[in-house]
Amino acid sequence: MTDQQRPPRRPRLRGRSVALIAAVLALAGGTTTLAAQATAYNVHPAAQAPAQAAAHAAAPAAAPKAAPTAPATRSATPSAAPTPAPTPAVTPVAAAAPSSTPTPSPSATPSATPTATPSPTPAAQPSVKAVSLGTTGTAPADADSAKVGALFSGSVAVGNHFCTASVVDSPGRDLLLTAGHCLSSPGSAVFAPGYRNGSAPYGTWKVTQVFATTGWSQNGDTDQDFAFLTVAPLNGKQIEDVVGANQLGLDASFTAQVRLYGYPASSDLPLLCTNATTKFSSYQREIACPAYSGGTSGGPFVSTDTGQVIGIIGGYQQGGDTDDISYSAYFDQTIANLYATAISHTG
Repeated sequence: MTDQQRPPRRPRLRGRSVALIAAVLALAGGTTTLAAQATAYNVHPAAQAPAQAAAHAAAPAAAPKAAPTAPATRSATPSAAPTPAPTPAVTPVAAAAPSSTPTPSPSATPSATPTATPSPTPAAQPSVKAVSLGTTGTAPADADSAKVGALFSGSVAVGNHFCTASVVDSPGRDLLLTAGHCLSSPGSAVFAPGYRNGSAPYGTWKVTQVFATTGWSQNGDTDQDFAFLTVAPLNGKQIEDVVGANQLGLDASFTAQVRLYGYPASSDLPLLCTNATTKFSSYQREIACPAYSGGTSGGPFVSTDTGQVIGIIGGYQQGGDTDDISYSAYFDQTIANLYATAISHTG
């Protein structure tokens, strides 16, 4: 495998990188490129908000996240991200209104109490398992984790994955979400949802298109470190028909509780941690979950309240310079515009 087939490693890259292709993707079936749509994407204020600037300035200069020991084919050449360019402001999209609460049905009139001695009532079973917040473990193999998978360069093999992605709902039913720094061109990239220990239980899906903002692809704006990918059908089916999808969530509270998934490069099992996020800066959220090392970039923040994906590991320090703290760019009108562009070019 050549370096041109995999994204380049950066010391601060949460994706276990192997040769990022610098050019913006030429979309399949046409010559339209995202560079021609700069106006639609650059929607952040011209300068960082004071809170963001202060937070970034105050952040300790942690050592870059070390990548695990790798075979000679894995590139380890660092590549500095370009300085973000100023962009115009926009009014954030309003969050979707919550569904109305159904009116409960009236209780039926109880029958007369029997004279016989009643049987003991079994103890009530909890509807959900208790969750230890901020604790990381292996994600169970269930319907939720099936929507999350690992990105590979070429063949699906043990130790060959470099980033994480997840399926998001779309009209074409073929859309993934990952970090912008994970992939800039399809190349030989494939996606294996629900991947575990060398097995791809839901098949291997070829990446066909990559959609990133010009703010990220041209200026390295960490507030726009996200990308959508399309994948080709497999056996006549779209990926969403096989594993389902999470809806994209916009303008979610900075203090939302989420399930955080990710595939570390040092393991072939997905991690899961549940915790509340906090506001790091105006356009960055933060979460404390241990052991999210290189390879977890692109892992989704799935809201425990709505089931929507409201962030991905990326953004500030391309996801974080330490294994125990992760970041995400805030999902607002910027990613909504990119989503609209992606679904308009699918199919």
